[in-house]
Amino acid sequence: MNEPDRTPIHPTTACRRCIIGGEREGRSAPPQHHQQPDTITFASLSSLAAVLSDENRRLLRTLHQREPQSLTELAGLTGRKVPSLSRTLKMMERYGLVELKRRGVAVIPSALAIRFTVVLD
Repeated sequence: MNEPDRTPIHPTTACRRCIIGGEREGRSAPPQHHQQPDTITFASLSSLAAVLSDENRRLLRTLHQREPQSLTELAGLTGRKVPSLSRTLKMMERYGLVELKRRGVAVIPSALAIRFTVVLD
C-alpha cells in the first residue's frame, strides 16, 4: 500500500476542487476565469483523468518539491523532452494548475496545486 504524500504544501500551492459535469460553454475547453479560483470544471471523468494523469500529478509534485528554474532543468529532473513538457505545462496553465513565468528566454514553471478534491455533479 502506498503511503500518503506528506509533502508540506507551499502557502501559494492550494488544493483545487475538481467538478465533473456542471454547466459550462465549450465543455471540452479549460475552465473560464469567472469560476471560483479554486475550482476546475471538467466535462467528463475521462477529461479529468487525462489532465490529472499519474504522470501529470508527478510533474506537479516535481515542480512543487524541486522548484526548477527552467524547462531544461525540469526536463533533466523528469526525463521528459522540453517540447513535450512545454505542451503539457501550457495545457495545465490553462486549467490553473501551473504558472509559467518568463525570465529572459527562460520559462520558469511553478505548481499552483498539488492536491485535488473531486466533486461529481
